[in-house]
Amino acid sequence: MSKKICIVYTHHKLGDLIWQLPYIKAISEHHNVKVDLILREKTQAKNILKDLKHINNINYNNFRKGIYYWIDVWKLIKIFKKNNYSHVYILDKVNKPAIAARISGVKNIIGPGLGNQKKYLTTNIRLSDNDWKLNYSEQSQKLLELHNIKLNNQYPQIDVDIKRFNENNSDLVIDGKKIAFGVDSFEDYKIWYEEDFIKLADRLYEKKLFDYIYLICGPDKSYIAKKIIETSKKNYFIDCSQKDLTGVITAIKNSSFFVGNNSGPLNLASALGVKSFGLIANDPISELKYSKIQLITPEGYKDNIWIRDRKNMKRLTSEKVYNTLIEKLDYSEGI
Repeated sequence: MSKKICIVYTHHKLGDLIWQLPYIKAISEHHNVKVDLILREKTQAKNILKDLKHINNINYNNFRKGIYYWIDVWKLIKIFKKNNYSHVYILDKVNKPAIAARISGVKNIIGPGLGNQKKYLTTNIRLSDNDWKLNYSEQSQKLLELHNIKLNNQYPQIDVDIKRFNENNSDLVIDGKKIAFGVDSFEDYKIWYEEDFIKLADRLYEKKLFDYIYLICGPDKSYIAKKIIETSKKNYFIDCSQKDLTGVITAIKNSSFFVGNNSGPLNLASALGVKSFGLIANDPISELKYSKIQLITPEGYKDNIWIRDRKNMKRLTSEKVYNTLIEKLDYSEGI
């Protein structure tokens, strides 16, 4: 029987999916075949991962709870039976895909094996109970190591043919120098203040580093972009809050650099190969050690501490961010 590989990841945050991309690629390289993915629809993965050569097909499953639990299990069973997978890899500790793979008769079901998931795997090679403490990236790294799967590159990377997005986002493809600000986050306490983004923009504009700034945020946080535009009274801001991920990617790829909160767009920008700067005061920078994001923190910052109070983001001043950017930006590239 030839190898046919499916990889399942159930988290809904874009940033979490991006962190798993190196491990997905490593599994593909280990078996020397393209892999199929099963992910949440909210990730919009069919748009952003379409051009990755090691990915064959992407299916969506929303991994719901309550009365929908077994409905989603049945959907997984249908996918597994239809494709007759030889291997199903599960990159988190959920039971649902492992149960579905067992019912479907998949011969190789591999996952972390934390909690009850271990009952449904076909291997005794799994993480230890102490590995609950590891972050998601470290859990996947250890899982691959246990199965002798070599990780050639630990940094997330997304290759995108931006031309296929241009037609639906022509309003974002404009002449001039552009940069991007990531102004929201899933967790409010990670969000830098609107007035500080405005002050930073003023300083960067004086330095002639841009003609336009894309404001990247989700539709549920559109009020942040609107507040920045209305308060600043500047016409160089472009509100991207109503754009889907194709628009967000178009904006980021047309930017000289990205500055933003610790959120999905920051991780996306880095994975897309755009110079990226993360604004962090309230959460651990150690979580981003497997990325190429350049981190900007306030004076006296201490790692591995969670501060769930947005007011603490005020410790990261616009002056500190501006000075760090000027120090790190490469003017030889024409920025």
